[in-house]
Amino acid sequence: MAKAIPQALTCMLANPHPENSAYSLVMNGEDFQFIKLIKQDQPMYALSDRFTLYRRKNELYKVLNILKKIGQVLS
Repeated sequence: MAKAIPQALTCMLANPHPENSAYSLVMNGEDFQFIKLIKQDQPMYALSDRFTLYRRKNELYKVLNILKKIGQVLS
């Protein structure tokens, strides 16, 4: 999954609306991680905790709730 983060950041930097934060989700089939990019004088990004399907408590519902909240913020 670490290989997907630079690729996602490259796409996020091409955001045609630099005044808005850009969000991304990278996954490898069992793990999910969110990225937030803020474009300022120097772009800064933050990574969420890694969510996984293979812990005792399946975290897929947490991922879906985060996606819903991001969708609400963006609309």
